Amino acid sequence: MLVIATPSVILPGIGADTKQMVALVALFGAALTFAEYNAVYPSLVEFRDAPPFNRVRYLMLFVIVFSLSAILAANEAPSSFTRLFEAMGILVGHAMDFPYSPVRLATMMMADGASPGEVLAVRTAAGTSYIISLVALALFVIILKLKGWPHRHLAFNVWVNLPTFEPTAGGDIVDRLERDARVNISLGFLLPFLIPAVINVASIGFEPLTLTSPQTLVWTMAAWSFLPASLLMRGVAMGKIALMIRTKRDAMSPPPSRLAAA
Repeated sequence: MLVIATPSVILPGIGADTKQMVALVALFGAALTFAEYNAVYPSLVEFRDAPPFNRVRYLMLFVIVFSLSAILAANEAPSSFTRLFEAMGILVGHAMDFPYSPVRLATMMMADGASPGEVLAVRTAAGTSYIISLVALALFVIILKLKGWPHRHLAFNVWVNLPTFEPTAGGDIVDRLERDARVNISLGFLLPFLIPAVINVASIGFEPLTLTSPQTLVWTMAAWSFLPASLLMRGVAMGKIALMIRTKRDAMSPPPSRLAAA
């Protein structure tokens, strides 16, 4: 609820109808999350019993949405707090706007007639959201290393934490986990570059992307940076699970006899 409602709370000039719609969506999201985490049988949410995976993802999304909302609020309701976020965002956006960078490609999604202010807003939002996702990804990897996730001495239920993964679909589960880990890492790395290209190709013959609404800009840039980072985290987590299963198999397998060794 907090993540969904943050832009409507921070951004000025939000109408009553929009606030009611956001409140309805926030309540639906809260009900879905509450039911998922309290149900015996999992349905969609992955790693619900394997912290801190979802905690880091939630924190990353909240920081991205909050930061972008504060940056865009500085245009209509400037304050020392929002101006600080705006100055930091502009600095990060310019620093990450170099040829072939994801931020440069994100600005290319704009329409040809976009004003310099709109391009600056997209560059600032793209740079801020992308650097936050990179920091969150590095924090996630550090936490996994320090905590030894998943814990060797605790049971890890693959069905509960990976409800969409079918371990009996065919083939060795370790090989399938490693393959899926590589696919997720590859997609997570390529998505920031592919999304602008796909949007440019899909907009041929249609009106190009404008991103004039602050809420549209917040959620577009949040999705653009959150989805690739989430896929990278999922790939790293699945690789760790495959390593855990392989280690337990090796520990439980009987040692070769001396005769066989001879």
